[in-house]
Amino acid sequence: MPKIAANGIELYYELHGPPEADVLVLSNGVLMSTSSWAFQVPVLSKHYRVLLYDCRGMWQSDHPAGPYSMALHADDLAALLDALEIPRAHLVGISYGAEVSMAFALQYPERTRSLVLSSAVSHVDPLLAGWMSGWIAATRARDPEMLFDVTYPLNFSEAWIAANPAALAAARERYAALDFDALLELLLGFSRLNLTAELHKIAAPTLVLVGEEDILKPRKYAEIIAREIPEADFVVVPRAGHAVCWEQPRAFNALILGFLAQVGPVR
Repeated sequence: MPKIAANGIELYYELHGPPEADVLVLSNGVLMSTSSWAFQVPVLSKHYRVLLYDCRGMWQSDHPAGPYSMALHADDLAALLDALEIPRAHLVGISYGAEVSMAFALQYPERTRSLVLSSAVSHVDPLLAGWMSGWIAATRARDPEMLFDVTYPLNFSEAWIAANPAALAAARERYAALDFDALLELLLGFSRLNLTAELHKIAAPTLVLVGEEDILKPRKYAEIIAREIPEADFVVVPRAGHAVCWEQPRAFNALILGFLAQVGPVR
């Protein structure tokens, strides 16, 4: 499996698609891995050089001691791009990955050609902190069953949950393989997120997406992001919960490709 030294750690990455094409980075949600983009890679890699990676603390990348922060993840991504000799890229992120992407756009504006931000927030308010307290408690307890039970109802819509028992059972099994020390650092890093006041500085073309039925990070948070980033586009994806890329992959992929076609090439 390919790993590369970046910012003092080893990051796992994959590249898919034509080597000469513009680079499109896909950044994971906190409980996702590179394999979670299975519905996106075959479609997007026909048009772009798709870069997948696990950020520090996730799955196949290094799990160094904390604390973690969005700013640190942004530095890691910049170092990964340096190591791969990629000067500039389009960034697509969902949830935690979208928040990393916003931090990257603020810290490295010259390297950010465009942003697609799905299922994201730009700060943690008391309601979201309340949701996160259950995730953090289960993680501190190192209890994969409890963690799964407090996360899955917030990550998926009611219809998707009813229609996908096998996928949920497989996800439940994967939770047993989590590194709970690293996951705790990821969650604590998220809990300190506070970027809203800086979003007006983002100049990159931006598309903000949110699932119509997202409970965890609902429309009100996406509206803040779309309002604060100058000239951002905003789309509510019907019949989707938080995991838009799984629940409505065709719409998700089509929105990305249509937006990037308008934005134009990296160069």
